[in-house]
Amino acid sequence: MQISLVIPLLNEAESLPELYRWISEVMQREGYTYEIIFLDDGSTDNSWQIISEFAQKDNRVKGIKFRRNYGKSQALNAGFKLAKGNVVITMDADLQDSPEEISGLYNMIIKENYDLVSGWKKVRYDSKLKKNLPSKLFNWAARKVSGLDLHDFNCGLKAYKNQVVKDVNVYGEMHRYIPFLAKNEGYTNIGEKVVQHQARKYGETKFGSDRFIKGVLDLITLWFLTRFAKRPMHLFGSLGILMFIIGGLATFAILGIKAYKLYNHIPTHLVTDRPWFYIALAAMILGSQFFLAGFLGEMLLNNDAHVKRYKIDEMLNT
Repeated sequence: MQISLVIPLLNEAESLPELYRWISEVMQREGYTYEIIFLDDGSTDNSWQIISEFAQKDNRVKGIKFRRNYGKSQALNAGFKLAKGNVVITMDADLQDSPEEISGLYNMIIKENYDLVSGWKKVRYDSKLKKNLPSKLFNWAARKVSGLDLHDFNCGLKAYKNQVVKDVNVYGEMHRYIPFLAKNEGYTNIGEKVVQHQARKYGETKFGSDRFIKGVLDLITLWFLTRFAKRPMHLFGSLGILMFIIGGLATFAILGIKAYKLYNHIPTHLVTDRPWFYIALAAMILGSQFFLAGFLGEMLLNNDAHVKRYKIDEMLNT
């Protein structure tokens, strides 16, 4: 099979018939062998009924219905496990992603040998104040942290080699960072394609402004896991040393001032009356806690037999 289309959705009953017809026209025109995997993430309208009707008349249509709304990442993860096509293409169900882009994305994976191709909606029809400007700031931060020169991390239209989606574990709200996750798994041939963005035709967006806050927090989490998940002591130990240095300097300052005044018979106060004493005490306590956190992290990591420490690409004569 050439292509698996993975389509997460939530309450998109109005757009599904048009999307299905459009996809079918494109795939039959191009002569692809394909499957369409609809992922109903807890819809409360009749989206699942429509998907069921598609599946009854077309055995290339598959569907997963979640008991409740778990989120886009969980839906994609389930779809990735089911996908059998050599190339896996994700797209949203709201008709803002054009099926006409499928051929171009497929060719970049097959003919140009990209591991992953991310769409870039260079021209958007969203509100500039509510979505465009926050999105640009978010994408700038994601580029800096990930080291990937992509302009639109949040674009739902992406293409992958099948092995890529089998290797990445998408959870929480990490669907925005699948290219980053793929890079961490050793897939470095990651490209970008300018794709057409279409104005929403039916309903309203399911994402509020809080998604950018969640996105930034997830980016911080991913940065931490990328750099320190296999070596937590490197982070917490460094912070502990920094706290001990601050505490040590504060202690020497207290003792030095006290000794100088006593030697020169200058009236002085109790050590506990000085703010530096509490700075030194707090720094030492924090330093000890950071070291303890680092040790606990290392112990948990070393005792967990299921932790994936490395991935072997090929083996010969073994």
